[in-house]
Amino acid sequence: MQGFKAQPSGIKLDDDDATIVKGMLLRGDRQHDIAAWFGVNGGRIAEISTGAKFAEVKPAKQTELPPQGPYLSGRQSAELLAQLGFSYAAE
Repeated sequence: MQGFKAQPSGIKLDDDDATIVKGMLLRGDRQHDIAAWFGVNGGRIAEISTGAKFAEVKPAKQTELPPQGPYLSGRQSAELLAQLGFSYAAE
């Protein structure tokens, strides 16, 4: 049996995102939580953390950051949406 590879998400981080990532890292957020906030693989956050990507970008101010994680999981989000009357089933 051959392995399966998921389709790329198409989400790309830009300079503005990188400023937020760097601010969240300085605040002490876990890379996993930052990746969840942006919907990207944790490797993209690690690339910013090490300076491999967006090295020239400055971190955002604390007042410009989203709330600190952890954030809702996909399952928790789906349950909350269902409680609010939204359906996520494919039609």
